[in-house]
Amino acid sequence: MSILFEPLRLGDLQLSNRIVMAPMTRSRATHEAVPTAEMVDYYRQRASAGLIIAEGTAPSADGLGYCRTPGIFDSAQIAAWRQITRAVSQAGGRMVLQLMHTGRVGSWRNKPAGARTVAPGSQRARAQVFSDQAGQVDTDEPRALSLEGIGEVVEHYRRAALNAREAGFEGVELHCTSGYLPMQFMAAASNPREDRYGGSVEHRVRFPADVLTAMASAIGAGRVGFRLCPGNPYNDIQDDDPVATTAALCRAVEPLGLAYLHIMRSPLAELDAFALARQHSHSGLILNDGFDGPSAQAALEAGQGAAVSFARHFIGNPDLVQRLRTGAALAGFDRKTLYTTGPRGYSDYPNLAQAPATSPCYRS
Repeated sequence: MSILFEPLRLGDLQLSNRIVMAPMTRSRATHEAVPTAEMVDYYRQRASAGLIIAEGTAPSADGLGYCRTPGIFDSAQIAAWRQITRAVSQAGGRMVLQLMHTGRVGSWRNKPAGARTVAPGSQRARAQVFSDQAGQVDTDEPRALSLEGIGEVVEHYRRAALNAREAGFEGVELHCTSGYLPMQFMAAASNPREDRYGGSVEHRVRFPADVLTAMASAIGAGRVGFRLCPGNPYNDIQDDDPVATTAALCRAVEPLGLAYLHIMRSPLAELDAFALARQHSHSGLILNDGFDGPSAQAALEAGQGAAVSFARHFIGNPDLVQRLRTGAALAGFDRKTLYTTGPRGYSDYPNLAQAPATSPCYRS
């Protein structure tokens, strides 16, 4: 049997196979950041993954940045997520929730009244986000967090981890890349601070390390993971030394004994992110970006990581595990419906048994 289909334990998380569904923003929540019935169908269809990492979810109203993305900070959101985790569990699957605070990457148009846009400093991100009211808009000018404010954000994450467990998730993943709040602290260009959260690389990684420590204290380190992509410039992030940044964060959280590190392939050709993660982290590694079945199997057989996560292939192939097991062809997907509303291009992709009669013939 291929190593892809062997069971795996990551901390307190037991996986039936080593095929992980990566977190993907799909913009199907309500404007109040509440998960919908369409999301129940979408995740249930993909329950054969060894682990589903649910899409980036805001730990607070301030953490919202994009339109129609979910939260985990009020009772309606918790109840709606519970419907999803129950459906996935009944189908034999397991889920953790990725916590994503967008920091300065967002617009007030996508936040409830009274919510703020915050960051390490007051410099606006040179990026745009989509809003349903006005289309593409510039990001907000953020409010620089005070030391007290940083403590409040850390508490929001801690509470979100507890809320995730209440909603039926088996754990949480901290999103530490893509230009969001943890990465804004980690990169010197977006962190002008001169206190204990800025300056040296050890100080700049203090914020994500504090968040991971708080979440681990709340729900157990064996139920907490984090995601990194060294050198990722997305959303106006400039990290002049991603190797040092990655190493420093891994050193800071190593004593916690976290469940896993979800490591993405670096966009920098000269940087081997997987080797870097193996060098500096003893947590189980979930490898991500650009894999198909054969390359995923080869990577695991070579000892590069413990599991492999798939994003794009899970969009058009709800039964991806079965397709990889049998060597069936993989379907494409419709890029135009990635962030639209409704089931089209979301929960209407057929499995192998349905494909001949009902395939919408999407192409990548």
